[in-house]
Amino acid sequence: MHKRSLGLSLLGSLAIIVAACSGGATPSPSAASQPPASTAASAPASAPASAAASQTALKPIKVGVVTDVGQLEDKSFNQSSNEGAIAAATQAGGSHDVIVTQAISDYAANIQTFVDNKFDVIVTVGFLLGTDTAKAAKANPTIHFVGVDQGVCVDENGAPDATFACKGDAAKLLPNYQGIVFAEAQPGYLAGVVAGSLTKSGTIGAVGGTNVPAVVNYWRGYENGAKSVKPDIKVLYQETNPDPTKGFNDPTAGKTIANQFMGQGADIMFQIAGLTGQGVLEAVCAKTGVWGIGVDVDQAVSLPKLAKCLVTSAEKKLVATVTAVVLSVASDTFKAGTVAYNAASNPQAIGLSPYHDNAALITPDIQAKVDAALAGLKDGSVDPCSPTKCTVSGK
Repeated sequence: MHKRSLGLSLLGSLAIIVAACSGGATPSPSAASQPPASTAASAPASAPASAAASQTALKPIKVGVVTDVGQLEDKSFNQSSNEGAIAAATQAGGSHDVIVTQAISDYAANIQTFVDNKFDVIVTVGFLLGTDTAKAAKANPTIHFVGVDQGVCVDENGAPDATFACKGDAAKLLPNYQGIVFAEAQPGYLAGVVAGSLTKSGTIGAVGGTNVPAVVNYWRGYENGAKSVKPDIKVLYQETNPDPTKGFNDPTAGKTIANQFMGQGADIMFQIAGLTGQGVLEAVCAKTGVWGIGVDVDQAVSLPKLAKCLVTSAEKKLVATVTAVVLSVASDTFKAGTVAYNAASNPQAIGLSPYHDNAALITPDIQAKVDAALAGLKDGSVDPCSPTKCTVSGK
């Protein structure tokens, strides 16, 4: 595994290629030392049915992963995306490597390292890597790029469009680049249904890392889901830091905000903040009568010491989806452009994690509400971004 450590300075401005209405990444926690990455794959995950690549005639591929700022073993976004890449490389009989990004200013150089070493597929993890990924895809048409939580927005020449007009046909202009976009508001909505059903105080909370689309989508979906079952519920929300290298890497801040919210009566806490969110869940576990909800992956599994306090997690199936998309390169079935993974297009790509040891909390009535909400998300009769839209307006 490679590392770059050029400081934690943020660029003065970022030309982000994801349109405001698309899903974004939950950036992972900030820089930390990592041991060398193993190329041994974990057990291959089953891919979402509509995203799964053919498993026949796979060609060996050399797969590189560039994480968002943070540590690889984040028990969440970076780790799960990387595990998907490892699984795909192993199934195809290829190889894998990863670079853990230490600063936003390193994105382009980290991608270029894999370009220079002639990797076949480069997976970049997170909304903030979108611009540099699009530039690299345009400059290197023989390499396939997979952008996790990156809606591809380009101009007529295939260049990243900072105005978000998106007049270019990304699939045609950048046929070697797929942007994976999850509908985070949907699992957020389901988590909100659970929270609104379980709360005894009528007050619930959520802690976000920083203001990026995925965080906002999860939060607004959570709020709308809770209000769908309890219209008068109070939803407390706070982000920790506008700097993603800090906002997603400060468990102390997460713990502090969680304690403040619980002091105001919140008895369900949803973390949307990477390692900061781990502090939220630790604060929940220190209280009685309060329950936590994890994010992105099944955190009762990734954080087993905190499982006793977790009801569920709002998941996007990162391992399975990344595995399937990378394998599509090996099977020559790759699809370019922005590809949406949601309840309608890929039912296995989003959802709630199992309730594990706290299954007794979920009564048949609550489960019926969750099932009805999921069915509505699939057929379009439920809008997770209504009545409060999934934007920062009205915050």
